[in-house]
Amino acid sequence: MIEKKTIDAVLAQRHGAEIQAIIQKSTVGVMGLGGLGSAVAVALTRIGIGKLLLADYDVVELSNLNRQYYFLDQVGLPKTTALLDTLRRINPYVSFETINERLTEEAIPGYFNDVDVLVECFDDPVMKPAALRAAVTSLKNVGFVGASGMAGFGENNRIRTKQLYPHVYLAGDNESEVGLNQGLMAPRVGICAHHQANQVLRILLGVDGE
Repeated sequence: MIEKKTIDAVLAQRHGAEIQAIIQKSTVGVMGLGGLGSAVAVALTRIGIGKLLLADYDVVELSNLNRQYYFLDQVGLPKTTALLDTLRRINPYVSFETINERLTEEAIPGYFNDVDVLVECFDDPVMKPAALRAAVTSLKNVGFVGASGMAGFGENNRIRTKQLYPHVYLAGDNESEVGLNQGLMAPRVGICAHHQANQVLRILLGVDGE
C-alpha cells in the first residue's frame, strides 16, 4: 500500500499545493451513482477530494455497463458497495460515506447540509427538479451542479455548463432525451459528467461562485 503522504505529495505536485489543499478539505455530495454520478465520483476521487457523500438505492445491472463505472463482477451488488470498492482502489485515503436508500426532496437537505457542493445525477426525471428545488430553498450556502440532456451521440460542444442562480449550475444540452435510436451512451454521458465534475472544482476553488 502506498502511503497517504506519498499520494498527497504527487497530487500537490500535479495540481499545485494551494489548490490541492482546498480540494483535500472539501466535501462533495453525489446523488445518483449511474452514468453521471459514478463518473463524477471517480473524477473527484482521482483529484484527491477530501470527502465524498454518495447516495443511491439501486443495484448494478448488466444494462448499466454500457455507460456506468462498474464491472461485470459487480453485477447484482448495490451501487454504493460496488462504487466504493472501485474508488478505494483509486485513492483509499479519500473519506467516503454512503447512503443506500431512495432520496426524497424532503430528505435531501438533511443528508447534504454539510457538503460544500452537491451534484445531482439522478436518472429519475421527477427527482431532477425536486433536487434543484431542495437546493435552492433549503441549501442556499451549498453549491449545486445538476444535469439535463446528454442522450444519444449529438455534437460534443452542444453540452455546456450554464449558471441558473448564484452557486447553481446545469450541465448538458437541456434537450437530448432518451428515445428511439437515442439511448444513453458512455461517450456523451461521460462528457456531461466531466462538465459536472469540473464545475464542482471551479466552485470549490472560487472561480465560479456567484
